[in-house]
Amino acid sequence: MSTNEDLSFSVAVTAVNGVWKVAEYDDDFHDVEDAVKAVRALRAEGPAFAMICVDDDYFLIVRPTPGRVKLLLSDATAAIDDDYAESALDLIGAEAEDGEPYAEGDFDVLEDLGLAEQVLSVITDNTEAWASEQLQQIADELGFGDELSDIY
Repeated sequence: MSTNEDLSFSVAVTAVNGVWKVAEYDDDFHDVEDAVKAVRALRAEGPAFAMICVDDDYFLIVRPTPGRVKLLLSDATAAIDDDYAESALDLIGAEAEDGEPYAEGDFDVLEDLGLAEQVLSVITDNTEAWASEQLQQIADELGFGDELSDIY
């Protein structure tokens, strides 16, 4: 996994018959609704979500459910001067506060897949790690680390 400051990527993750599939999708990083549409377009019967790394500065996990969209933004302060992060906070229904980086959103977004809120909180609290490293750690915890690192 690269730790390049201008590294941006978006992947859709699905589990089919217990096997993880990770695939890139095109995202222009302007509106989080694009990620929602990309995941919904998969029409996966099992779990499906997007993992988005923006400039290796912050990440998003976007998981549409039948009733709503679960979303976690690793650094809500990014929304102060970044339209994409701001669109994520709009979906969450929160506003950015200036100060130290902090995560905002649904920390239970992947709990049913085996990643507890507490573990996700520890990962997002590690502000020394690049966003791509944090996403790799999440993928490793869930069992598809190799699949993600094959892409990035």
